[in-house]
Amino acid sequence: MKTASLFSLPRLTAAALALGLFSGCGDDKDGKGVGDGAVYAAITQVSTTDETQSYVVLLDKVDQTETLSLENATEIPGRALGAGIAKSGHLYVAGSEGAIVTRYKLTDDGKLVQDGEVSFSGRGVSSIGEYQHQFQFASATKAYYVDGRTAQVIVWNPTTMEVTNAVQLPGLTIAGSVSTFASLPVRAANKILIPVGWRPSSSVGITSKAGVIVVNPENDSITLVTDDRCGYVRDGVVGPDGQVYLATEAYGAAVFRTAGASAAPEPCLLRFDAQAQTFDKDFRRSLGALTNGKPTGSLLPGPSGSAYLRVLDETHSSLREGMHPRAMASAPAWKFWQLNLATLAATEVSTLPASTGSTFLYDADNRVLFTEFTNNSSTTNVRELTDKSGKLVFTTQGLVFSFLQLR
Repeated sequence: MKTASLFSLPRLTAAALALGLFSGCGDDKDGKGVGDGAVYAAITQVSTTDETQSYVVLLDKVDQTETLSLENATEIPGRALGAGIAKSGHLYVAGSEGAIVTRYKLTDDGKLVQDGEVSFSGRGVSSIGEYQHQFQFASATKAYYVDGRTAQVIVWNPTTMEVTNAVQLPGLTIAGSVSTFASLPVRAANKILIPVGWRPSSSVGITSKAGVIVVNPENDSITLVTDDRCGYVRDGVVGPDGQVYLATEAYGAAVFRTAGASAAPEPCLLRFDAQAQTFDKDFRRSLGALTNGKPTGSLLPGPSGSAYLRVLDETHSSLREGMHPRAMASAPAWKFWQLNLATLAATEVSTLPASTGSTFLYDADNRVLFTEFTNNSSTTNVRELTDKSGKLVFTTQGLVFSFLQLR
């Protein structure tokens, strides 16, 4: 693996760019990139006892029989995230080492070249982290970045690479708690909905509050709507009735399972009206009640008016008494159950393997892929969700928190 730890992300040398900034397993020996077909970018984060580094790899196909090689990938210090509009030919990369977002353009021969940058430091942002989908793109000229540390949403232009506004969200800050955002925000009623969860900053637990950041791209109005009946509600899907269903994420379910009601509210399902921007006060369901009392958390989009729940298999060999809830949420012991959003009936999907509860979804053409962190979170398996097979698509060292189809 090439070493670039002497360089900050936006200062990689022009020579490195000219050689083909990101090279992956699809590259040929003549340096012609990944060809003229489909191109995907995967960013993986590799941690050691001394440091964390990220690697960006270009793929010409997602189905790989060999573990992705990082040998020719460019190394980025710290935790890096990549985002953008699918198939637009641009990748926007930011990371934990600073507040700069760097734009890269995919060339005709399948390479990425640096194509501009924008800094959020003027708005008080010192670093960029957590998840890819904190970047939301409304169009080629308008995007949003949600920053929990400064409790604001940065509005910026991905074409001119300029910050155009910043909207403060004072209700996002709760004393003694830290905020965390959805790994897959929701689009409904021409708005962008970003679920928010909170957890205590100095102890294991879940703060009893649910929230949704509602972004209206038409006028840039941005509001935070909260509810006190549930906690760590970071997942959402649109139901066949047009309402948005929100649920406690797997980590919240793990805290409730290990520490009980004194540390966390019962994992639940809420309903939100995106048009009215209100929670349905008459709707609240226990997630466990939908799965015969099993520990249940996370709500992922499914086919034909349905969603997937993640349900803990307490007989799985990876579980042990006294384990930390983070380890429990990361254990490969969470099964997929399909939830009918019209009837709220849930049934186990036997063809999908148990995997880690904290799952990220990524689109690749007409396929939906999900992540599975393995080997004590040192390896990521990416699997097929579309056909409910769970087929292994590719494997890489490190943790994949970003994936985007560039072409």
